Amino acid sequence: MYPIIRNRRLRSSESIRRLVRETSITPDDFLVPLFVVEGKNVKEEIASMPNYYRLSLDNLDREVKLLWKMGLCAVLLFVKVPDKLKDNKGTEALNADGLMQRAIKTIKNACPDMLVMTDVALDPYSSYGHDGIVGDGQILNDETIDILSEMSVSHAKAGADFIAPSDMMDGRILSIREALEDEGFINTGIMSYSAKYASAFYGPFRDALDSAPVDIKNVPRDKRTYQMDFTNRFEAIRETQMDIDEGADIVMIKPGIAYLDIVREIRNEVEVPIAVYQVSGEYAMLKAAAEKGWLDHDAVMMEQLLAIKRAGANIIASYFAKDVVKLLS
Repeated sequence: MYPIIRNRRLRSSESIRRLVRETSITPDDFLVPLFVVEGKNVKEEIASMPNYYRLSLDNLDREVKLLWKMGLCAVLLFVKVPDKLKDNKGTEALNADGLMQRAIKTIKNACPDMLVMTDVALDPYSSYGHDGIVGDGQILNDETIDILSEMSVSHAKAGADFIAPSDMMDGRILSIREALEDEGFINTGIMSYSAKYASAFYGPFRDALDSAPVDIKNVPRDKRTYQMDFTNRFEAIRETQMDIDEGADIVMIKPGIAYLDIVREIRNEVEVPIAVYQVSGEYAMLKAAAEKGWLDHDAVMMEQLLAIKRAGANIIASYFAKDVVKLLS
């Protein structure tokens, strides 16, 4: 007897494979990370992130217009702050004319419909490279939250559509939501980094912003007291649900490809949109392997991104966004 059911019938040609395909990628799936620096006509390639750049505001203007023309509709902003402006309290983060605030305005002037999300954490502004205020050999949770809430309001005043707290302090979503509400920013959204793991995949990103923790006595040498232990699953669900209860509109899992079990766990538990950050280390590894000729860059890129989408992500923050759109077109 031959099998009555032959699953291969649905794989027999490209046309039938396309017709029954369960998961697809479009430009609408992407959130494009952008790194901003001071200066004019600056376009600095990041050594550990080939073909990715730090941009001055004039080049940011050009880049955003290009992204919009390509069909990409959302960006996530990060700033590289000069060392002379860094301190332990992130004072520069509250500067109404700071680099982040000017970057938001630049994008909104260049492309008013572009969705702008902004990173909210102290590490770009910290003389210690930490996401919060350092005191007595630890990262101070509540004191940090006060600064993050003020920073969020400052971003909203500059025109940000969504605030993206990446710090992993306890209770910061509720504090930020209340601060935004008190200032009348009832429509400003929050995309919370809800399950952000203390991962070894972040190295190139820290190179891009010069934001790695410093090795100084009485200062924590890593971020494991606030970012999640990567051995844990159920903690991610608890963290995410708490953020939703506190007012998060979108939740994020970070990193990406090595954490797809977490994405699926959270997708099964919550109904809000889920973002996944395909981080700098994931980007750098593929670029390096492709340069050596060990992997097919485009094939692996698409396989990874489709795996993230298949796991349950609605939004993917990825340095490959432009590469994918060019490939799709």
